[in-house]
Amino acid sequence: MPTNLPKNTPRSPTNPVIQTGAQRSGEPALSEAQPSRTGTTAFRFCRCLFSTVVCLLLAPPISSAQTAPPAPREIHVAAAADLQPVLSVLAESFAHATGIKLIVRYGTSVTLATQLLAGDPADLFLATDYSFPEQIVAANLADTSAPIPYARGTLVLWARSDSPLLPLTQDTLRNPGVQSLAIADPDHIPYGRAAVAALTRMKLYEQLKPHLMVAEDLAQTAQFVESGKAQLGFLSLTAASTPHAKQLGSFLRMPPSSYPEIRECAVVMKKSTRRDDAHAFLDWLRSPPIQQTLPTYGLDPIQ
Repeated sequence: MPTNLPKNTPRSPTNPVIQTGAQRSGEPALSEAQPSRTGTTAFRFCRCLFSTVVCLLLAPPISSAQTAPPAPREIHVAAAADLQPVLSVLAESFAHATGIKLIVRYGTSVTLATQLLAGDPADLFLATDYSFPEQIVAANLADTSAPIPYARGTLVLWARSDSPLLPLTQDTLRNPGVQSLAIADPDHIPYGRAAVAALTRMKLYEQLKPHLMVAEDLAQTAQFVESGKAQLGFLSLTAASTPHAKQLGSFLRMPPSSYPEIRECAVVMKKSTRRDDAHAFLDWLRSPPIQQTLPTYGLDPIQ
């Protein structure tokens, strides 16, 4: 029976290939086994980008503490000038033991106290007596209710090695040949007040008053004697124990009973941000091993 269907018609493939314009124009067909270069590059870029993002998310945060070196530990100290020979050595020992550096400015106790009362910054005030730290306490600028003693001072009589008044004895001040005697300003310098007290106790103050040369501080007192302007001078044992003073002259310790005790005291400033380190230095300075070394520098232990 005749039919309109063509003979031997091939079966349609299960997955017919749809030709693209490129195939029709003669370009090779793309298949799953042969991806395009553009697709491969995009896939690799996405995979690399994904890995980078994951690494960044998993990495620990970078903080400034990890990159910046730690700030140096230091305390700023306002110290009486008489302590310079002592503190220069002790500060080095303390820094070696603790890593805490002392930044020190020197001056008379009265000048430093005036500056601190006016608001000058400092962490610690080391004075040569009790009265000036007490002013800081009274102004509510200290973090303790009373000054903290750290040493005791000693008053000495000092003369040049070529002085005709040598050797110095307790009777030297009674010598009629004494025509000039240097003392630090008793209104501002603790050792000046101690000198006046000693002369008064010895009943020599009125006799020697016309011969007194009043200096601004202990350094100027020593200069008066060193230059020959004064025959004798009252100094601290600390000042008289320096190599220069020992080479230039000699001294005599005044009897401790002849003047009030010189308690060298300190205060930690209430507004200091380094109060713990300042107290650590005071504790170290007051510790028995360090107290035992103080006589080397012309100071006596507090006990």
